[in-house]
Amino acid sequence: MTAEIKSAIREEALRLGFDAVGFAAARLAPEARAHLKEFLARGYHGDMGWLAARAEERGDPQTLWREAQSVVVLGANYGPEADPLAMLAQRDRGAISVYAQGHDYHDILKARLKALARWIDGRWSGALKVFVDTAPVMEKPLAAAAALGWQGKHTNLVSRDFGSWLFLGEIYLALALPPDTAETDHCGACRRCLDACPTGAFPAPYRLEARRCISYLTIEHKGHIEAALRPLIGNRIYGCDDCLAVCPWNKFARVSAEPGFRSREALAAPSLAALAKLDDAGFRALFKGSAVKRIGRNRFIRNVLIAIGNSGERGLAAAAEALLDDPSPLVRATAVWALRRLADAGAVAALRTAHLPRESDDAVRAEWQA
Repeated sequence: MTAEIKSAIREEALRLGFDAVGFAAARLAPEARAHLKEFLARGYHGDMGWLAARAEERGDPQTLWREAQSVVVLGANYGPEADPLAMLAQRDRGAISVYAQGHDYHDILKARLKALARWIDGRWSGALKVFVDTAPVMEKPLAAAAALGWQGKHTNLVSRDFGSWLFLGEIYLALALPPDTAETDHCGACRRCLDACPTGAFPAPYRLEARRCISYLTIEHKGHIEAALRPLIGNRIYGCDDCLAVCPWNKFARVSAEPGFRSREALAAPSLAALAKLDDAGFRALFKGSAVKRIGRNRFIRNVLIAIGNSGERGLAAAAEALLDDPSPLVRATAVWALRRLADAGAVAALRTAHLPRESDDAVRAEWQA
């Protein structure tokens, strides 16, 4: 009977538009819990205090929800149409991570997950809960246990069928179902993902130092990005796809069939000069319905200014100059850094005189003096 239930759930999930479906027990392997504990103990999570705050629930599905017996893990393919790394050569343009170029995947996945949950609830008794990357759930170990793929040396999920490009969601069930056979690791001796990282964020295979990761720095980190790391970010203004894009298993990837995951033209190769002009209202309008919106205008413009400073395009110095008196001290300080990278010393000295730091602008003052 349980095999029939699994088969029916799988069939309905695929009908609803999911591309991968698997089943795992509502528990994590001891090594997954140990890895989380080590990650937090080393401080690799940086500003992501929410990881530590709910670590116990994250490490044990039954601590998060004591009734949980099984986990249905769902994957949705967001395979890109073009090579994400090609954008890195367009220095006057901003590179936005593939996952954020379309509609916010949380909205799309949550609607599908809720539809599947309603369908399950109408056929078998027992409570259930739906999760999409917003609760303390260790999605990738659960996905590996449910045979959707394996965690590669870059710590992300790798799929035989979809390469690096799977969004994940989960339904916790109070219903006990037999788990699928976990996928084995197929990375072998390959280390392309480790070698591709611009900032050296992998201290060892299967270990990520998030504080050096460009995705962390441009999305999660709220303050000033360490000066030594800024040149390594290049023109990446929201996230980074390098370790994902170089994986050899992407030869089996396919372009996503979901229109909502496709790249919006305005976000595929946006002009840095145009992005630098965005005020809060303009930022919200451009990124309405996008995952980018959640970091807010000031952090985003910080990222844009770093890309401008890395561009080598002297013509972009004017875009940085225009932000020297921005209301945000984070933006003002990064504008100084970008300007110093692009303008000659005489112009920088003149601008420094014209734009004296405010009394509390320690970061801005430090950038002028660097």
